[in-house]
Amino acid sequence: MTSVPATVKTACPYCGVGCGVLATATGGRGATIAGDPNHPANNGRLCSKGTHLEETIGLEGRLLHPMIGSERAGWHEALDLVASRFAATIAEHGPDSVAFYASGQMLTEDYYAANKLMKGFIGTANIDTNSRLCMASAVAAHVRAFGEDVVPCSYEDLDQADLILLVGSNTAWCHPVVWQRIEAARAARGTKLVVIDPRRTETAERADLHLAIAPDTDIALFNGLLLEMKARWQLDGGHLATRTSVNDGFWESIATSDVAAICDVAPADLATFYDLFTDHPRTVTLFSQGVNQSTSGTDKANAIINLHLATGRIGKPGSGPFSITGQPNAMGGREVGGLASMLAAHMGFSDAERDRAQRFWQSPTICPGPGLKAVDMFDAMAKGKIKAVWIMATNPAVSMPDARMVRVALANCPFVVVSDCIADTDTQRYAQVRLPALAWGEKDGTVTNSERRISRQRSFMTAPDEARADWWQVAEVGKRMGFSEAFAYPDAASVFREFAAQTGFENAGTRVLDISDRATMSNADYDDMAPFQWGGASPFATRDYPTADGKARLIPVTYVPRADGSRGMPMRLNTGRYRDQWHTMTRTGLSPKLSQHRREPLVEIHPDTVRRLGLTDGGLARVATPHGASIFRVAATADQRRREMFVPIHWSDQTSGGGRTGLLPGNDRDPVSGQPGFKNIPATASAYKPGWTAFLVTRTRPAAPDCAYWTAIRTANGWLIELAGDGDPADLVALLPQGERAEMIDARRGVIRSAVVVDGHLHAALFASRSGGLPPREWLVARLGQGNTPMIEVLAGRPATPVADRGPIVCVCFDIGLKTIVSAIADQSLISVEAVGKAINAGTNCGSCRPAIANLIPRQKELAHG
Repeated sequence: MTSVPATVKTACPYCGVGCGVLATATGGRGATIAGDPNHPANNGRLCSKGTHLEETIGLEGRLLHPMIGSERAGWHEALDLVASRFAATIAEHGPDSVAFYASGQMLTEDYYAANKLMKGFIGTANIDTNSRLCMASAVAAHVRAFGEDVVPCSYEDLDQADLILLVGSNTAWCHPVVWQRIEAARAARGTKLVVIDPRRTETAERADLHLAIAPDTDIALFNGLLLEMKARWQLDGGHLATRTSVNDGFWESIATSDVAAICDVAPADLATFYDLFTDHPRTVTLFSQGVNQSTSGTDKANAIINLHLATGRIGKPGSGPFSITGQPNAMGGREVGGLASMLAAHMGFSDAERDRAQRFWQSPTICPGPGLKAVDMFDAMAKGKIKAVWIMATNPAVSMPDARMVRVALANCPFVVVSDCIADTDTQRYAQVRLPALAWGEKDGTVTNSERRISRQRSFMTAPDEARADWWQVAEVGKRMGFSEAFAYPDAASVFREFAAQTGFENAGTRVLDISDRATMSNADYDDMAPFQWGGASPFATRDYPTADGKARLIPVTYVPRADGSRGMPMRLNTGRYRDQWHTMTRTGLSPKLSQHRREPLVEIHPDTVRRLGLTDGGLARVATPHGASIFRVAATADQRRREMFVPIHWSDQTSGGGRTGLLPGNDRDPVSGQPGFKNIPATASAYKPGWTAFLVTRTRPAAPDCAYWTAIRTANGWLIELAGDGDPADLVALLPQGERAEMIDARRGVIRSAVVVDGHLHAALFASRSGGLPPREWLVARLGQGNTPMIEVLAGRPATPVADRGPIVCVCFDIGLKTIVSAIADQSLISVEAVGKAINAGTNCGSCRPAIANLIPRQKELAHG
C-alpha cells in the first residue's frame, strides 16, 4: 500500500497576521502548501507570499555548517569560541560591552533563551531586536495608556465593525489576509472604510474615503477628531469617569487649530471623516508602520488610543485601536523581553520586577536597567563601546537606518557572531563566526500574532546537515559560560513551559499576559497545542486596565512639525514594502513567481514632480538624503503627493547595485520608543543618465556586475539582470558564461547583442545599447533553457511570429499580466472581481491581486488605449 504523506499544521513565517498553514512534505525538499481552514487567523486564506512558500524551502544559498572566518568548523569548536570570547570581553570590559541583536523571525523559545542569557546571567539588557524598527512605538503607547503592552482587539472585531480606519497601512499589500477579511465585512454588513495615508495605494483606492494627509500630521488629525467628538457630545462619560484617568489640562493640551490646513486635506473631506466617525460607533482603527516608523510614532499611537478611550470605543465588539505587527513573531518577542526596554513576561525594570525575574531564574545577576536600543546599540559598536555582538535571524546591514554607519559599526566590532540560515548576506560578511540556523519548515516552537494568538510553528522537513535551532545555540553557549543548570533544555517544549511559568510567577492578575496554565503541559500536549489567544478576544471588556488604579490613561500629545528642516532637500521620502516581497528578500527572492510583481526597486514620484526635476518615467534617478544616496528606476504616478517620493525596502547588495533604501534614512528616532523614522525624510532626486543601458538573461547568475546600477531577479528558468553604467559596454561580455556564442556588435553605436548556447539550449543573452533602445524581456526570459530557438530570433530579441504582450504580471499565482486582464474585462464586459476570476482565474487563489483587479475594471478603457 502506498503511504500518504503526513500533513503538518504550522504557521506562516511572514507577516504578523499569523496565518495557519497546512504543509505536506513531498520528498526531498519539496512540499505542498495550503491555508489551514481551521486556523482562526486566516480560515484557510493565504496571501501570495504564503501561497508560494514551497518555492523557498530548497537548500540554495543555505548555511549548512558552522564557519570560523572562511573555514568550516565543528559545533563544539564554534560554540567554545563564542562562549570564550564573550566571557573574556565581559571579564575585561564589563557586561555592557556585549550585545545581542534579535529578530521577529525567531520563535518565542529562541527569544526567551537569548533574553534570559543576556539579562539574567550575563547581566546586561543590551538585547534588542529588529522589531524596534517596526513596532516599538506601539508598545510604548500601549504601556503609557494601558500600563502593559496589550493589543485590545481581535480579528473578530474587523468582522463586527461598522467603520474601519486604516492609518499608515497599505493593508491590501502588507497584510493581504486581513484585507480579505475587511473586504468580506464590507460585503456582508456594509462596513465603511477610511484610509489615512499620504499615498494613494491599492488599499486607498478601495476606500469610501481616502485622506491623503501630509506626512507626520496624524496627531493633528486625531486630536482634531477627538475635539470634534467632544464638541458633538460624542464622548463616553461613563468610560471617562470610571475607567479612564484624565489629567487636568488634557483638553487644552491637545487643542489643534485648522486641522485641514495642517494635514493638507480638503475641509469637505475632513467634515466627511468627522461625520463617518460620529455615525458609526463600532469603529476599529487599524494602524501599522506609517504610524510607528516615525519620529513621533508613540504620540501618534497615543492620539489614536486617546480617541478610542474617550469615546468608549474599546472593550466592545467591533471597536478598538488595533496595532497590527509586521513580523510573524514580533509579539512573541515582546512577550519574552526581546526588547532592550523590558524584561520577560511584560515586566519592566523596577526594583521589584528585577528582583522577581532574578528569583524566578535563580540567576547570579540581573541587568540593572534598560539596555541600548537598536540604533544606540550599533552606534556603541561604531564607537568601540560594544566589543562583541551576536546577531540572529536578521540582516541589519540592509534593514537598519543609515546602513553605511551600521556597516562601519560591524567592521569596527572585534567579535561578530551571526546565526542565520543563509550563507551570504550583507551582514554575514562582517562575521568572525557564522552559525547555521534552522529555516521555516525545520523550526519547531511557537509564535504570537497581532491579535495575541499563540500558534505552533512545526517542522515538516528534516534539518539539513548541521543546522540547529536558535534556542539550542543560545543554550549551548550559556552552558559553556558556566550556566549549565539554567540552560539544560532538552527540547523547545521545556523552554516554552518555563516561559509560561514565568508569566504567572507572582502575577496575581496584575498583568494581562498570563499563560501559566500551560506551564505543566506534557511534550505531547505541546506538540498538539491548538492556537489560543492570551487575554481573550477583548482583554478590557470585563477587567480593569493593568495600572495602579485600574484605569487607562489619556496621554496628552501635541502635533509638532518634524524639526529636521529641508537641509537643502525640498522633497520628502517615504519607504515601505512591496506586495510579494519580504524584508531583504533572502527568502522571497528565491521564488520566481514572487519576483515578477516588481522586478526592480522603483522610486514613485508624481508626474508633475518628475517633469519639474527633469526626470523620465522609466528612466533612472539618483535619490539622495542627508545620509546617503542610491539609484532607482523612476515610476511616475499620480498616486504620490507632489514633492514626495516612495521607495521599497527590500533590495540589498546581494540583489542590486542600486535601490539601497537602507542608505537613505538617518538615525532620527522617536524619543519615547527609540524607533527610527523611516518616513518623511528630507530628500531630493536628480536624473542619472547612463552612457549605456543593458540587460542579461542567463541560466546561471554571474558575479555582481561593476556598474552604477544593476538588479538581479529570479525567473522560472534563470535570472534577469538589468544594468546601466558608463564606460565601454563591451566590458559586459565578460558576464556571459562559456558556450557556443552568436553575436551582433556595432561598436560605433554601442550596440551589443550576444547569445550563448550550451548543448543546443539557450543559456544566456546580453543586450546593450548607448541609445537606450532595448527589446522587451518577456520572450527572451521564456526562451532560457529552451532548445531549437533560431539565433537570428534571439539576436533580434523577438520571435518571427509575434506573441501577445501580457503586460506586467498582476496575478502571480496564475502568471496573468495586466494587458490580459484588461482585454478580458473589455472583451467579456466583466464588471466585478469575481467575474474576472471566473473568466481567467485571476484573483481566485491567494487573492493578493484582487485590489489591483478591482482598480482595473473602471479603468480598462483608459488602459486599453494608453
